[in-house]
Amino acid sequence: MLSKRIEVAVGVVFNQFGQILVAKRHPHQHQGDAYEFPGGKIEPGETVAMALKRELLEEVGIEVVKHEPWIKINHDYSDKSVCLQVHKVFAFIGEPRGCEGQAVQWINPEELVNLTLPEANQAIIKALNEENKKILLV
Repeated sequence: MLSKRIEVAVGVVFNQFGQILVAKRHPHQHQGDAYEFPGGKIEPGETVAMALKRELLEEVGIEVVKHEPWIKINHDYSDKSVCLQVHKVFAFIGEPRGCEGQAVQWINPEELVNLTLPEANQAIIKALNEENKKILLV
């Protein structure tokens, strides 16, 4: 039986060119060597927005200025369950960097399919693709 669900704040961070920020997980971490959208656990007493801002500052050194809630993803791994509270981040202060020694990079949304990402992140890519299809149809 899985332990209780881990609540996670995740940021899909866009730059002025429409690219998305990804960070590479360290080999020793869960889903190690995979790229991910930055974020982390929501601590007791924190709102999703508070956790998102704290985690992005700690992980990639940016101060979130403008964001909005987007999607919620529940995913069960063999060893844990996660609930990803995903926000789109449209404005921030600072230049993203790997504050914990991880590689970070900007990538075009259509190139995300070429990266290895944690299983739970696949739903984010699917939602991005669905949005892009809607934009192209307009």
